[in-house]
Amino acid sequence: MKPEKSDKEKAEVKKALSCSLMRIPRMDIHTVRELMRVGFTEIHQLSGRSPEVIFEEIQKLAPRTPRDHLFHVRMAVYYSETENPNPELLHPWAWKD
Repeated sequence: MKPEKSDKEKAEVKKALSCSLMRIPRMDIHTVRELMRVGFTEIHQLSGRSPEVIFEEIQKLAPRTPRDHLFHVRMAVYYSETENPNPELLHPWAWKD
């Protein structure tokens, strides 16, 4: 059985769920929370940014961040930069190494 989340964590989850980044298809809430922690709250803020650099910023705050979160960041940057994104590229696993 999982331990109950703290009020702070519940508030963070609620904020992440209402964040515009969650409008990105198949976006992971954990990755959204990490993006918010490093200052990204809007989709357009990701445009022109390096997914690898963003992931490095995330890892500075949370060194144990799973590598698959990088795939979500890559997908999010692609989505932010593409007017009509290819549906096949809106899957995190399409962005694996």
